[in-house]
Amino acid sequence: MSEAMTMTATALAVPGLWATLKEDLACVFQRDPAARSTLEVLTTYPGVHAILTHRLAHRLWLGGWRFPARLLSFFGRTLTNVDIHPGATIGRRFFIDHGACVVIGETAEVGDDVTLYHGVTLGGTSWNKGKRHPTLADGVVVGAGAKILGPISIGERVRVGANSVVVKDVPADRTVVGVPGRIVDTRVGTARPINGISLDHNLMPDPVAKSIACLIERIEILERELAEVRHEPPTDHNGECNTCSAGDLCCEHESMHLVN
Repeated sequence: MSEAMTMTATALAVPGLWATLKEDLACVFQRDPAARSTLEVLTTYPGVHAILTHRLAHRLWLGGWRFPARLLSFFGRTLTNVDIHPGATIGRRFFIDHGACVVIGETAEVGDDVTLYHGVTLGGTSWNKGKRHPTLADGVVVGAGAKILGPISIGERVRVGANSVVVKDVPADRTVVGVPGRIVDTRVGTARPINGISLDHNLMPDPVAKSIACLIERIEILERELAEVRHEPPTDHNGECNTCSAGDLCCEHESMHLVN
């Protein structure tokens, strides 16, 4: 008896299609400062058109109407330049900013309050049937041009930097950047924004620059140790390389920066 009541309560907790569409529309005003009116969003936002079309196509897909679902999805793609397979599962309050060149595969699963920027791909890495696309948990933000590939899991509130390529699982509250994607930051225990979504891509660290800085520091330490072994005075570079013989051909020479 209690199990039946639990199942009934769960079913009642799931909003209907109209309520879900209203949430999709309302979340635009929370995440896009440029949104000014409901009429403007409904008529000029391709990301909104794409998710509205997908909601309908997904209902047809679940009902066994596969061809009409694919046809409606194709119409949505033609209209919005956003390709979402009708079999993809997308949660509540989903937002595609700018809505261009986004691809979401058939077995992709997207949680609630997820934000994708233009050029994002949730793609597969196999031709085999079955689960072959990523799963994004609640609150994930994916930067422009990022690719998340394969049947991997992206944890809650993960931030994926622009143009990153993620091919491995990412735990919750992490930041991923680079090709291939590397975890560069952990935000466990930090305060969440009011709306639960962080868009501060400019605060993401640069692992490549950090690695180069570490290498330069290590080289300077080795040069000092070598100078001590040779009983030579320490070398003071003063910002210039003492071993390069490129001369005027050096990329840092002022003549290389002159515009004809």
